[in-house]
Amino acid sequence: MGTVGQTCTLKGYELRSLRPFLWLVAAIFLGFSGVPAAAQSYAYVPTHKSNSVSVINTANNSVVSVVPVGVQPLQAAISPDGAFAYVTNSGWFLGNNDVSIISTATNSVVNTIPVGRFPVGIAFTPNGALAYVANQNSNDVTVINALTQTALATISVGTNPWGVVVTPDGAFAYVTNQATNNVSVINTATNAIVATIPVGNNPVGLAITPNGAFAYVANYLSSNISVISTATNTVVNTIATPAYPIALALTPDGTSAYVATNGDNIVSVISTASNSVTTSVAVGSIPRGVAITPEGAFAYVSNRMSDDVSVISTATNTVVATISGVALLPEGIAIKR
Repeated sequence: MGTVGQTCTLKGYELRSLRPFLWLVAAIFLGFSGVPAAAQSYAYVPTHKSNSVSVINTANNSVVSVVPVGVQPLQAAISPDGAFAYVTNSGWFLGNNDVSIISTATNSVVNTIPVGRFPVGIAFTPNGALAYVANQNSNDVTVINALTQTALATISVGTNPWGVVVTPDGAFAYVTNQATNNVSVINTATNAIVATIPVGNNPVGLAITPNGAFAYVANYLSSNISVISTATNTVVNTIATPAYPIALALTPDGTSAYVATNGDNIVSVISTASNSVTTSVAVGSIPRGVAITPEGAFAYVSNRMSDDVSVISTATNTVVATISGVALLPEGIAIKR
């Protein structure tokens, strides 16, 4: 008994004496590491051909769940409280065009909401009360009451709407219309169109700066980004990009926009201060979606044809991981905050 006690005491002394050395080793490792440690979050990736959503743990960059949803899902949005992932199921040529609601606690579908034809983009109001869904083939937007998880209203917009985003104050929703080459601005209080803004050719993805001052719109066929002043609802700048920009996301501090471009399999990084491309990052084949982690340290990019996700360090603008095991044809991507 005494021997055991002495051994335990000795080991405890040895551990205490080693602590300063261990802290030094850890400090040296962190100091030389160019990539910050990833905080744990979850990325939800709709996979078009697999009729499912792959869930990625961003702490270890592994697929932890595959959730069956509707027919040919395209994009996803996470509710502001993090409780649900809403996924648009395009339905392709079938009649079942709807939104699957996934509980992020169980990674299972808890409800399905019918919407318009071929839903693509989806976005929540900041208070989580409403979700706006762009329906490409019915030329309208479905407004979902997120509290009751039912369709509340339908708003006619331009032709072939694709992307949708809501301003940080929740007052307006901006919707890209591919065939009419413009953006519809919806007043969320009245669900009325209050402005229509001409942009480039075939606008698709878009994002709004955290301060709400500007909307960045990816114009797929004119290979550029339109910068819209939300104060005047006019285009105030146009930024050339590589071919076929389709999706973009802004860092939480609003300093950079990451743009997925199909033509060259790269992500262009735009400085919002100069409105110019500062660098380009090679990713997988046919990048289709991009999302930034809550702390802004990483950009996650879904690559449609290579069936994987590239992880870009925003500090170094290099790919630090490639996540395989993602089901067939990943499209959009959304990260739980």
